[in-house]
Amino acid sequence: MSKKTNTLLFILGGTVFNILVTIVCFIVLMLVYFKLLQPLFSGNATSVALPVIFVLSIVVSFFVYRLVIKIVMKKVDMEKYFDPIFGPRRPPRKPS
Repeated sequence: MSKKTNTLLFILGGTVFNILVTIVCFIVLMLVYFKLLQPLFSGNATSVALPVIFVLSIVVSFFVYRLVIKIVMKKVDMEKYFDPIFGPRRPPRKPS
């Protein structure tokens, strides 16, 4: 496969991974809220808790995604297998 194909598959895979992590975080946080926290609050708290849980799941998934990407970048030479997303890298300047 070419570098462009690898880059496209990497981006698509990362996007799917991030969406799945967000969904899992949302479900886990919902379960925690409804099992542990909802009995402590009034009925109106749920209308506030759902958006907070949603945003919190996005934030947690962002940090999980960043952690996984850092691990992948340490193990894989990105320049060898992937094209730059925003155009070619500039060659280093020659000392004059």
